[in-house]
Amino acid sequence: MSQSYPGPQQQPYPPQQPYSPHESYAPQQPGRTPAWGQPQHPGPYGGPPPLPPRKGLSTGATVGLSVGGVLVLLVVLGALVKGGDGTSDGKAGAAAPTKSSALGGALPEEKAPVTVTAVKTAFKPSVLHGGGKYTSVKVTVANNGEKKIDVNPLYFTITDTDGVKHVAELGMDEGQIATVELEPGEKVTGTVTSGGEFTAQYVTYVDGLFGKGVRGDVS
Repeated sequence: MSQSYPGPQQQPYPPQQPYSPHESYAPQQPGRTPAWGQPQHPGPYGGPPPLPPRKGLSTGATVGLSVGGVLVLLVVLGALVKGGDGTSDGKAGAAAPTKSSALGGALPEEKAPVTVTAVKTAFKPSVLHGGGKYTSVKVTVANNGEKKIDVNPLYFTITDTDGVKHVAELGMDEGQIATVELEPGEKVTGTVTSGGEFTAQYVTYVDGLFGKGVRGDVS
């Protein structure tokens, strides 16, 4: 009967530690980017770590910013209003020079197209005077316009101090104003006579009887 010899016995392998993916990686410093070749520390679901929550402004800071914005707006509006009223440093802006001041003096007053001047004068009867009392006024008519005008004794009336209007009488005064046509720049002088004795206040001349009346006060 043969005898069996036991062969060499194999020694069992020592137990190995379970593999953990986190053992060979150092934890990542917050705020730092990992060096080249080093993996990032995964988040709870395998992605990058979540960002810290952003802190909002406090109630006091919000109110302060609102008040500051209102003050800045008021300052801007005040500057615009001050610049629009033409003032600077509390002094009113200089007025624009007028046409007369720019020329170094006042402009001459523009004359009316027709002027009438009248003065008191004594009545001097003509050869046609047949008696009675009359009042005469010495009148000068000047054509200052650009058109010709007609002058006739019948184009005049005399108004007395009581407001009564008197028509002209033809041929009674030897100095009666002539019937003429005045060119621009010409003038004529003569007397206008009305019947009766009264105190003349002003004389009215109308070109062509139906034109615009021009009055001259009696001096």
